[in-house]
Amino acid sequence: MPTPPPTPSAAFLPGLELSRILYEEAVRPILAEAYPTLRYTAARIGSGSEVLGFDTARSADHEWGPRLNLFLAAEDVAEHGDRIHRVLADRLPKDVRGWPTHFRRRVDSVLDPVSGHMELVDGPVDHRVSVDPLGPWLVAQLGVDALATTELTVYDWLSIPQQRLAEVTGGAVFHDGLGTLEAVRRRLAWYPDQVWRHLLACQWQRLSQEEAFVGRCAEVGDDLGSAVVAARLVRDLMRLCLLLSRTYAPYSKWLGSTFARLPVAADLTPSLRGALAATEYADRERHLCDAYEKVATLQNAFGLTDPVDPTRRRYHNRPFLVLHAERFAQALNRTVTDPELRSRPLIGGVDQWVDSTDFLGLVGGQDAGSKPFDRPL
Repeated sequence: MPTPPPTPSAAFLPGLELSRILYEEAVRPILAEAYPTLRYTAARIGSGSEVLGFDTARSADHEWGPRLNLFLAAEDVAEHGDRIHRVLADRLPKDVRGWPTHFRRRVDSVLDPVSGHMELVDGPVDHRVSVDPLGPWLVAQLGVDALATTELTVYDWLSIPQQRLAEVTGGAVFHDGLGTLEAVRRRLAWYPDQVWRHLLACQWQRLSQEEAFVGRCAEVGDDLGSAVVAARLVRDLMRLCLLLSRTYAPYSKWLGSTFARLPVAADLTPSLRGALAATEYADRERHLCDAYEKVATLQNAFGLTDPVDPTRRRYHNRPFLVLHAERFAQALNRTVTDPELRSRPLIGGVDQWVDSTDFLGLVGGQDAGSKPFDRPL
């Protein structure tokens, strides 16, 4: 793979700050002069580490920099979109705080056909200010036009990967002249109560499926298998804590960073680290059970169900200590009254039964160059 061009020598600024400066100091004045009556919304949402607040200087090696989403009414995009793009190409400054507004396109691989690297140029810039109608953009992002509907269906909620929801509700809106994006973001900020309870039940059910396997693998001499199962359980506990904290779980690169922001992380992390670092089954089991009890106690504190005993116990007549997490799944499931959810097995949303990053990048939305994905629920 070709080596990306060197990062500009400018001091690092968070990408959202660069986007704000790009809008306030460049895009807004240009639009005010060229299209004084145009209604638009300016934001930085969608893909990109800066949208979730995790960008660093490392992020500047591709598709990071002064970027902006412009949303217009569909008829205004049809009439003015191409010209707005050209006007900005001609009139945008060559850099924002030392970071170029021109992105050099290069073909790196079949899987990543276009990747943009900042570069200073003479003449028009190939900028990253997109111009889109909001409704179709939401369909491409989520698989549903959240602008046209005031209430997503159960099917919609379970079909949309949490990473996609985080990308729409994260980032920043600098100007909502259309008066619609902020309302959409509020509606998508978190799951409806019944969907939330269902997803919590399903996450506890995931834990129950494998919590005894840590001991069973070790019992037959498969210490590596025991460690792998423990790591899966640690990940599921982290995702459960995010669900409890009403925080969308991003894909794996940012899962730990997002978890670390939770209030529960300081108390829980030593147990999770201990389970991952353990080289003996007894230590691995002890750390996992410590973590189970802490998260179970947290679940009880939310008062969503009658209290469930949060202490460890033997796995039936076998010598493995577990939580029997299905007890929490069942207690939560009893509080789900929505008939559509009550009739579903406890497999949950798409993130709970598949973890392929490529698959989740397609589910619910439309990947670059692809046809819309037929949502599999």
